[in-house]
Amino acid sequence: MDDMKTTQYFDFTRTRPDRALIKDEWISFVIKNPEKTNLQSDGRIRCWARIAEVDKYLRVILLEDGETVHNAFFDRSFRRE
Repeated sequence: MDDMKTTQYFDFTRTRPDRALIKDEWISFVIKNPEKTNLQSDGRIRCWARIAEVDKYLRVILLEDGETVHNAFFDRSFRRE
């Protein structure tokens, strides 16, 4: 994803082995095609979508602006409603 805005926290956590595998295009896909969204009490936005290539749900957490990525990880506890 070109020009993806990220927080320093995201940039740091992305160096973890389990997070380094997450592709930018998957993050972009979740932001554009969420199966579920949820507004946190702090104003951040949680988005989930299934990534078919790995058959897992990716949770992306955006800042209040709706475009800056703060976190992204595979959510093993996500259940479709």
